[in-house]
Amino acid sequence: MVMGKNELVGQSAAMRDVRRLIEIAAPAKTTVLVLGETGTGKELVARSVHAQSARKGELVSVNCSAIPAELLESELFGYEKGAFTGAEKTRHGRFEMASGGTLFLDEIGDMPLPLQTKLLRVLENRTVQRVGGNDEIEVDFRLVCATHQDIQARVDDGAFRADLYYRINVFPIQVPSLAERQVDIPLIAAAIIAQLAEA
Repeated sequence: MVMGKNELVGQSAAMRDVRRLIEIAAPAKTTVLVLGETGTGKELVARSVHAQSARKGELVSVNCSAIPAELLESELFGYEKGAFTGAEKTRHGRFEMASGGTLFLDEIGDMPLPLQTKLLRVLENRTVQRVGGNDEIEVDFRLVCATHQDIQARVDDGAFRADLYYRINVFPIQVPSLAERQVDIPLIAAAIIAQLAEA
């Protein structure tokens, strides 16, 4: 568990290992895959990777499991005015918004297969095409993904593309569960109390 102002709380050996991996990964351009149970602090690992990188743009987060599949494409790629009913003006997608910064795709294991194919194309070409558009728009983003699922098992089941898995699993960071770092519980409790007091 992670609390506080985007800081990883804990002094256990497991958390020291996570911080060391972040320090190694952050300056590089490589894709990072953050693995761990729900609630272990995967998003704050992504925030730490971005904060310690040299990228000047924003960290843009998308929870792939929280957005309905039919809306996820327009959320990621954006859309042109008139692309569909209700598209009253052109909207930039998250890929464009993250250009110059970092795109964090949380729960990527829940991404539908058709979108996985399109994400792979973006990673290969570094261009996006808005829904309803014809122009190829160049994007420059650093990709950090996270999941609580066993992606390899999903690949074996045919629910996740093997080629995309190899693309995102360049630098994996395993976030330990609370059971693996019980020594950190007093520090985590203190961080929660301090956060509540500040609020």
